[in-house]
Amino acid sequence: TAYAIEFLNGHRDADSPFCLNVCYTAPHRPWDKSEHPQETYEGYYDNCLFESVPDAPRHPWQKGPYPESRRADLAGYFAAITEMDKGVGEILDWLEDSGHREDTLVIFTSDNGMNMGHHGIYGKGNGTFPVNMYDTSVKVPFLISQPGTIPEGQVNTDLLSHYDVFPTLCDYSGTTNTEAKKLPGSSFLPALKGEGSARNGEIVVFDEYGPVRMIRNHNYKYVHRYPYGSHEFYDLRADPEESVNLINEDTHRDTVAAMKATLDRWFDRYVDPSLDGAHEPVSGGGQFALAGPAGGGKPAFSGRFREEDRVRQPKLLVTPW
Repeated sequence: TAYAIEFLNGHRDADSPFCLNVCYTAPHRPWDKSEHPQETYEGYYDNCLFESVPDAPRHPWQKGPYPESRRADLAGYFAAITEMDKGVGEILDWLEDSGHREDTLVIFTSDNGMNMGHHGIYGKGNGTFPVNMYDTSVKVPFLISQPGTIPEGQVNTDLLSHYDVFPTLCDYSGTTNTEAKKLPGSSFLPALKGEGSARNGEIVVFDEYGPVRMIRNHNYKYVHRYPYGSHEFYDLRADPEESVNLINEDTHRDTVAAMKATLDRWFDRYVDPSLDGAHEPVSGGGQFALAGPAGGGKPAFSGRFREEDRVRQPKLLVTPW
């Protein structure tokens, strides 16, 4: 926050536009006292019941750190969010005080979701092995504001993706998107201005984490793990918590096949073969090098596969489709 405001002070009276990314590490772990200002951490959540956070049994695929004290981890996590919220408020105050609030587009979002006991997992997509695609891992907040330009108080329930942010910003700023034919995503500027839905026809979100790919619409989610599974299929209307995997149910066979076909076509169109990570052995660590052939044969992801992770893998279910 201090670096952001230092940057903004240098542009207070500038005539040219500015672009600022404020990338908070928090609320990533660790969440111990050394990571947070004492006034935020000490005692702030002592009496919180944390009723908004599930306390589910440990997921069989859970890997990595698992809290010895749920309360301590949640208190640290909530403290990190509180401190980040305070910092965002300071930046918005600067924009107000400097007279730049109405001519500055503000976007608040994240690069991934987080399980804090949801599904019995502590961590995100790579909090399990195999990696998971639960909504709690892949859904992110997205708040966008510019008083006087974007109608306030709107809630949009369209399925949008970070793929859509770049074309939207191009559209918003009147900039030609020269990569439009090569890149996925489309502008949701009409929805942003309150002029209707961002999409016509089928609304689909795609996601990818190494050899795991996902397609989701309002009704269903299909997760495919290369090369041979296990795969997942959820009826999100009846099971929004994704607790019952219906992949082997005959009644959904046609829907699964159709979603798999759409998934394959989409990635076939947009994946750059030189950067394709579908064959990378993602086992839980972060990415530190280019994936695919562009990586020059070097490991792209940290974290070695461990034998204890192998035994948590489900047995392969062979279904004669």
